[in-house]
Amino acid sequence: MSDTTSATAELTLPKDLAAAKGMVNVQIDGVWHQFPRGTRMIEACRQTGTIVPHYCYHPKLSAPGNCRMCLVQMGMPPRPAPGQEPQRDEQGYEPIGWMPRPVIACANTVSENMGIRTQGELVEKCREGVMEFLLINHPLDCPICDQAGECRLQEQSVEHGRGVSRFVDMKVKKPKNVDIGPRIRLDDERCIMCSRCIRFMDEVAGDPVLGFTQRGTHTTLTVHPGRLLDSNYSLNTADICPVGALTSNDFRFQMRVWFLKETPTIDVNCGTGTNITVWTRGNRIHRITPRQNDEVNSCWMPDSHRLNFHYIDGESRITEPMKKEGGQHVVISWKEAFESAAAAIKAHPADQIAIIASGRMTNEELFLTRTLAAEIGTQRLSLVPRFAEPDALLIAADRNPNSTGAKLVLGLDDPFAALDGIREDVRSGRIKVLIALGEDLLSDAGFESSDLAGLDCLIQSHLLANPTAQAAHLVLPTAAFAEKRGSMVNLSGRLQRLNRAVEPPGQVRDDWEVLRDLILALSGERNEAHLIEDIFKAMASAIAPLADLSLSKIGHQGVPLLETGHQIPLLANERAAKAAGRING
Repeated sequence: MSDTTSATAELTLPKDLAAAKGMVNVQIDGVWHQFPRGTRMIEACRQTGTIVPHYCYHPKLSAPGNCRMCLVQMGMPPRPAPGQEPQRDEQGYEPIGWMPRPVIACANTVSENMGIRTQGELVEKCREGVMEFLLINHPLDCPICDQAGECRLQEQSVEHGRGVSRFVDMKVKKPKNVDIGPRIRLDDERCIMCSRCIRFMDEVAGDPVLGFTQRGTHTTLTVHPGRLLDSNYSLNTADICPVGALTSNDFRFQMRVWFLKETPTIDVNCGTGTNITVWTRGNRIHRITPRQNDEVNSCWMPDSHRLNFHYIDGESRITEPMKKEGGQHVVISWKEAFESAAAAIKAHPADQIAIIASGRMTNEELFLTRTLAAEIGTQRLSLVPRFAEPDALLIAADRNPNSTGAKLVLGLDDPFAALDGIREDVRSGRIKVLIALGEDLLSDAGFESSDLAGLDCLIQSHLLANPTAQAAHLVLPTAAFAEKRGSMVNLSGRLQRLNRAVEPPGQVRDDWEVLRDLILALSGERNEAHLIEDIFKAMASAIAPLADLSLSKIGHQGVPLLETGHQIPLLANERAAKAAGRING
């Protein structure tokens, strides 16, 4: 065989294909894999389906390597003697010489021809030893711990612990039930010093108020003197705490997690569209936590957004349609509500009717709103703008979750532009019928009570009793974000799906059903849309960017739909940290 043929054959070996792609060959538990250069050993193992137990490591944070739970055995080819060529097997790999001491997988990166063992006597004994040290002073209160069911220490003590304790002395007592912030509580006796919370507050939240004090077995977690853990992202520390050291005041001792149902959906408090999980039991929401989506919110969410759900079960929920008679609201049937609304609308010319919709509505609801306006024949349609200061992380200046979707579905460059004109025409009496969909006009849209008093008919759909509902002639109760399905487009142009976590109370109907039936009451046609999928299908056929999509195709991670140029600051920070090698991302 010629030298050229030999070189070609050598280049076809599996080990040589990695270098051409900027990757390295790594053997994990006897099987060869290829990974990008710089990949941490723990991430390489995870990508192959091999989970290395760990506490301090988090892919979105730096790796301090202080819990030692991720110890693995590493091997590299032995260095050949001077003048000798390294030995290789038939696949071109060099034999691995295994180190007699373990290494931490979280802070070390893979290299060419490296070997990693996640099993074996050495590794298993090391894990048993680490677990034994972690449990020396840890309280044995798992049955009453708020983290029970989600505790990594509890799980891994069963899988990797000794099963019996050799510790006979008194445990070191540490502070318990410490109020370190307005939304979070510390049980320091459970802390295993993983430092995840410290690194999160420093590296992600940009508010380094946490740290360790004292030394050895007396080390405790604390806040900086004169400070509190009051960041709007503080509850993320409870999410990533692997034990029950940090817990949410709002959820603490409220419900055992194994009783809760998890529903993946999206946040509707601003235009970022943070991915969330809604935890429910018995048709009641007990908590909301962030859900990982590296194109939207990474693994985090602001406290203000996650805690903004208690109004759903609040006393101000409207649960039945109502009509004002003699200055008082009385409960009526849905049939009567639609007949009354249709009669009031038909009694006025189209130029005396206006619709104020909401940027909190789904694409499907906005599409039906557009259909309603066309059925009435009015061009007077606007959304209510909702802007405030962004926080340079996840909270966007636009507090409407679907402004981008509204522009697309309504076909308007500025869906808020007509609001001032509508308000002036209501005041002057040129508009006699006003339909408010999901908005409190007196609190959020700049209207005065005297403006609404001059209307012949004010129809409002909303979920809460509010000043506009008090003034409305017809009140139509609609669903909260966790009670309905649909789609929205965030400020980055990503189409995302809203899922139902709980059922609406009383006689409450989904917004799209209310709009559909109102349109049918006006047109007199038969009901051809029985599912929200039917609305999405009709919308997709009318709006080009949505063609060939359906609610099921959107999935839990969403799909990129539009190029808006909007950048989410937290993701930009994360990409910079990943490029610098500080996190594995």
